[in-house]
Amino acid sequence: MTAAATLTSKGQTTIPKEIRDALGMKAGDKMTFTAMADGTVVVRLKNRSVLEQAGSLARTGRKPVPLDRMTPWK
Repeated sequence: MTAAATLTSKGQTTIPKEIRDALGMKAGDKMTFTAMADGTVVVRLKNRSVLEQAGSLARTGRKPVPLDRMTPWK
């Protein structure tokens, strides 16, 4: 999906409605902007809490690993 927006003199823009709707965006959602070397800008929506992410890495047929068996990355 592609949509256009205009930058104001104050550096503000409005995210087009079809993009907001497709991403389930609402007032107060946070975003990050990453400028890539090729001129592309990646915008990431940060509207989910850590608790809402629970189970998102689950794999069919694999048992969950208890927290006491996990080791921190080194």
